[in-house]
Amino acid sequence: MRRSAKLFVLLAVFALIAAACSSSDDTTDTTSGATETTVASATETTVASGDGLIVGVSWNNYNEERWAQWDEPAIKAALEAAGASYISTDAGSSADQQIADVENLISQGANALIILAQDGTAILPAVTAATDAGIPVIAYDRLIEDPAAFYITFDNVEVGRMQARAILEAVPKGNYVMIKGNAADANADFLRGGQQEILQAAIDAGDITIVGESYTDNWDPAVAQTNMEQFLTEANNDVQAVVSSNDGMAGGVIAALAAQGRDGLVPVSGQDGDGAALNRVALGTQTVDVWKDARLLGQAAGEVAALLAAGTSMADVPQMALFTTPGGNEMHSILLSPLPITTDNLDLVVTAGWITVDDLCKGVDAGTVEVCG
Repeated sequence: MRRSAKLFVLLAVFALIAAACSSSDDTTDTTSGATETTVASATETTVASGDGLIVGVSWNNYNEERWAQWDEPAIKAALEAAGASYISTDAGSSADQQIADVENLISQGANALIILAQDGTAILPAVTAATDAGIPVIAYDRLIEDPAAFYITFDNVEVGRMQARAILEAVPKGNYVMIKGNAADANADFLRGGQQEILQAAIDAGDITIVGESYTDNWDPAVAQTNMEQFLTEANNDVQAVVSSNDGMAGGVIAALAAQGRDGLVPVSGQDGDGAALNRVALGTQTVDVWKDARLLGQAAGEVAALLAAGTSMADVPQMALFTTPGGNEMHSILLSPLPITTDNLDLVVTAGWITVDDLCKGVDAGTVEVCG
């Protein structure tokens, strides 16, 4: 076992998670098989030294904007509050490299691991090696189908529902294109499942026709743009709406639409709260951006990692809920609640300190969006 005998569970850490999660009652999501939990806000506390605790983080691809800007600082802050050390690796979108990275983190003495999986299946042997050695693993933001891991993410099925609701409200009839995420990432299918729930009745009624649908390697905006260009060509530009599963891909989709003079005319969805995407919402070229406050996700992961490394069982983690995976496994989890952002509530991301008014409103005509003046 790689836990120091000197480590003990700090009540202050328990209080931190409980306080952050206590603002919303648990509700059962019968579709995803999960209990949804909302982390409302960070809570300041003083935590004694973790006495040598080391948490290793394996990033699948650190180049994505949100990891460095939001997730990592929140993880580091939570670990620092627990007196723990942070080490990390970047797999550069390589599943093979990520396996080697996890081995490297273990060799550096990690007492717990947070893994953002490039490929949730390929990483399984590395996860098994860690947990067999007594090193707890957190599946961060993306599912790793292993009940020995603790799963922390946002409710991605609900994210998909929110995306589809906003697009369906804007375009109740017409031809739709579905731009999905990476096929090796379970989140791509969670999102697509939520989208289908909302769209199914309109599809059955013949109001909506899906004229293009594709996975997108590594959630790559350039790949999404290429796929969208192909769908537009095949449909002779007869596309009225695009359900894009994240903001990066939405940017690629909108670039393809712009080349045909249709940006701002075809509603497009996204998620993550990327600065460029929120600016597109203000500009009117992106209809909805489902905001997942990654600061809260990172905070929860850091706190839970500290608890698990200190010897807390997964079942005893505050606000833990059981999650039934697509493979029928029951995993200990914490699911956070997302929030759809449209022109009607853009002020929320400004008030939360997520983005400045200047960045949000760049290029926006005065008087077109309330928060932009």
